[in-house]
Amino acid sequence: MQGARCAAWFYGIVMAIKIKTAEEIERLRVAGRLAAEVLDMIGAHVRAGVSTFELDRLCHDYVVDVQGTVPANVGYGAAKGRKAFPATICASVNNVICHGIPDRKALLRDGDVLNIDVTVIKDGWHGDTSRMYTVGETTAPAKHLIATTHRAMWAGIRAVKPGATLGDVGAAIQKVVESERFSVVREYCGHGIGRVYHEEPQVLHYGKPGSGVRLVRGMTFTIEPMVNAGKPDTYLSRKDGWTVVTTDGSLSAQWEHMVAVTDDGFDVLTISEGSPDRDGGPG
Repeated sequence: MQGARCAAWFYGIVMAIKIKTAEEIERLRVAGRLAAEVLDMIGAHVRAGVSTFELDRLCHDYVVDVQGTVPANVGYGAAKGRKAFPATICASVNNVICHGIPDRKALLRDGDVLNIDVTVIKDGWHGDTSRMYTVGETTAPAKHLIATTHRAMWAGIRAVKPGATLGDVGAAIQKVVESERFSVVREYCGHGIGRVYHEEPQVLHYGKPGSGVRLVRGMTFTIEPMVNAGKPDTYLSRKDGWTVVTTDGSLSAQWEHMVAVTDDGFDVLTISEGSPDRDGGPG
């Protein structure tokens, strides 16, 4: 789940970024793998006629009863004066960009595309990841959008190394997305993560090479580009205060991994046996 709306000027602020020790990164890896295993489990249940509410119930029971972890999204936002998020997963279908609330009436249909975003807490540490799913056989343009977003995420991940900047990460993502004439969502972004769900820094998915916060070993954050088939503009539902949709009705896709900056590059912390990219990704 993304944090508050991102602001480009945030990069000009000197921020207190929490640097993690090797032991702390291993704790994050445990939590990250558990979050990814939730997505492994739920894939077999993504089919036509199933409600997003049922997918959420299955994920909640798996997180609590099988893993013995805590679903971080349940109740999120209440402490900050927002409406509390009511579910374990964000289930974002078709033109929903992010933060889709599972619904008993929201039955999946053949051809739908779906992002499931889950965060678990294990021994006080957060694991946050999301993945795209298709329902039955979807269209070639939808498949292309999903594949491009996946490739863009990996381009951003591969830009991570000590001495690089967050602007390098955003620029790498933006280059892939715009080369396919898709658009990067500006208002929502990745974030630092650890014992706190949303830490500094904010990780924009667009930018200029060499700009922004310089990366050092021990930083941990999510990279989670949201990519629209049409315009980048977004609309936040006034009804529920969470659901974000494309203003032009175009499809949207998102992938998310949690990464750590190492001595010479990056370490992806949300890989599981079922991850589409457990061997390094096709990006």
